Amino acid sequence: MITPQLTAFEAQSQQTFQALMWALSYPGRAQRIAEVGVAAFAAVGATLIDLETSYYTNHAGLVQLLAHSGARALGPQHAHYQFYPDLPSTALDDLALAPVGTYLDPDSSATLVLSCHLGAGERLRLSGPGIPAPFMVNLGGLPPGFWELRTNVCQFPLGWDIFFIAHDQLIGLPRTTKVEVL
Repeated sequence: MITPQLTAFEAQSQQTFQALMWALSYPGRAQRIAEVGVAAFAAVGATLIDLETSYYTNHAGLVQLLAHSGARALGPQHAHYQFYPDLPSTALDDLALAPVGTYLDPDSSATLVLSCHLGAGERLRLSGPGIPAPFMVNLGGLPPGFWELRTNVCQFPLGWDIFFIAHDQLIGLPRTTKVEVL
């Protein structure tokens, strides 16, 4: 049997897709990705968005990279994929506008891709689907009030699915995951 050969771009997209899939399947457990910095956000964007989706980012350089996908650039109140390689405290205002879905269409919520510091910052206890026992993780670099905002908007089935990027690591946090700040 002949095995098709992947191009470098296809191999990277496949590796990124698998990291995203496992990150949501095992919330809080770090998955390795091939890129770092803004390139990591671009790789995640290239994997998630296409002609039928929309995105928002607060990063000028990333706008140009995501535009190649053909997805529509929209404001934070409408975009279904939102990328924040920079998270100043003012970004919380944009995050508060992100769609959380509706009871008739919970999948119309936003997926957030946020930068963070893994292993530093607030200590979190995660529990819920995909987490057999409470799981502890430290995440820093998020605006003050972020976890309170997430708690307020994640009222199942409403809320955001979130991917956190720290250097070459990715952590997933589905809307079903309960987060306790310790």
